Amino acid sequence: MSELANQLVIAEREEVSRGIRQLLASPLVTEPSAPDAFDLIRRRHEPIAKWFDYYCGWTLIVEPRLGYARLVKVRPALDPSRPARRHRSGKAPFDRRRYVLLCVIAAELFATPVTTIGLLADRVKAATAADPVVESFDSASRSERMAFVDALRLLESFGVLDALDGAADSYVDSAAAKVLYRVDSTLLLRLLAAPVGPSQLAVPIEEVPLRFVDLLEGVSRERRYGLSSGRYADRTVVSDVQRNLWLRHTIFRRLIDDPVLYFDDLSAEERAYLSSPTGRQLLRRATDQGGFVLEERAEGVLLVDVDAIATDTKFPDDAATAKVAALLLLDELAAPATVERLRRSVAALLERFPRWARTYRGEDGVRELVDDALATLAAFGLVRRTDAGLVIPLPAADRYRVADIRTSGES
Repeated sequence: MSELANQLVIAEREEVSRGIRQLLASPLVTEPSAPDAFDLIRRRHEPIAKWFDYYCGWTLIVEPRLGYARLVKVRPALDPSRPARRHRSGKAPFDRRRYVLLCVIAAELFATPVTTIGLLADRVKAATAADPVVESFDSASRSERMAFVDALRLLESFGVLDALDGAADSYVDSAAAKVLYRVDSTLLLRLLAAPVGPSQLAVPIEEVPLRFVDLLEGVSRERRYGLSSGRYADRTVVSDVQRNLWLRHTIFRRLIDDPVLYFDDLSAEERAYLSSPTGRQLLRRATDQGGFVLEERAEGVLLVDVDAIATDTKFPDDAATAKVAALLLLDELAAPATVERLRRSVAALLERFPRWARTYRGEDGVRELVDDALATLAAFGLVRRTDAGLVIPLPAADRYRVADIRTSGES
């Protein structure tokens, strides 16, 4: 093989791995918002799609003419760490009301390819008024209009709505605001990644809170694994091929979605598959093709992206006060510690560095900073909090601990 051919092969492998990691960070890539990323995924569509299908069982849909790439990620996991967020200062997570309005708006947008914010609000008001469970939308309330706009702004960020004239934020101040929207109904259909439509489950509304985990499994059920495909399924009704396929996809979905994959969190069947010669070979091959570095420990494995492409958040990261505090708290967590002890340590840090963490200098600043720092550590799989107020360090925390604290003003 010539030197030029070798260079082309290396360039293709690098682009494929980059495309894989970009889709992991953002499962929806649109041409207007990320033209370079979309062009790369469009050009390397086939090998990227094969990687996701083989290792994770996820489908990649690329529509060059419509200008979007959608990775359909299916995984029945209760994970509150990635909520929808408001596109305003503070980036607060969506509350229940905003999620409800988002779903109702999405349903009403199928009625027409072009609409105005006023007409859409009227349709949402009529739809919620006719629903015996959902609270009616009140466009006369500023808080309701604000929640409505937050849902619209999220759909704008996805590319589903395109404001041809006006801005959604103007509706917060006045229900008479004029905003003209173009609706991409094809992309709207792609947002829902559930293999089974929620309406097909036909569960009485009063049973939903009691059966939420079962319902999540229901909308996430994939026929390729057999009729009973969940963790606690009856393995006698599926073939060996289906069982092995389910094991491979389940393990790799967790491996690339979670910061750390601990062996204790796997079932005995999953651990046996991952430790088998086949599992080890697939693990190394997926790591290499995805452009990751594999880190293995006795307690588990993790995939490291040294380019920080595959995630929307990093740790360590000195750009956020809570993440700096989280890193410093790890030295206090060589062994389990109480939350109260950690608060004392943070209070001492605030006193030692009076110009640091100015947003946490209020009356409840210490408590808020500790809570935010622990939330960061828990999200990265580094600690676990108990109901008794104890913080338990997890094995991966060892790789981040620091031994000394220095600032630019100290020698």
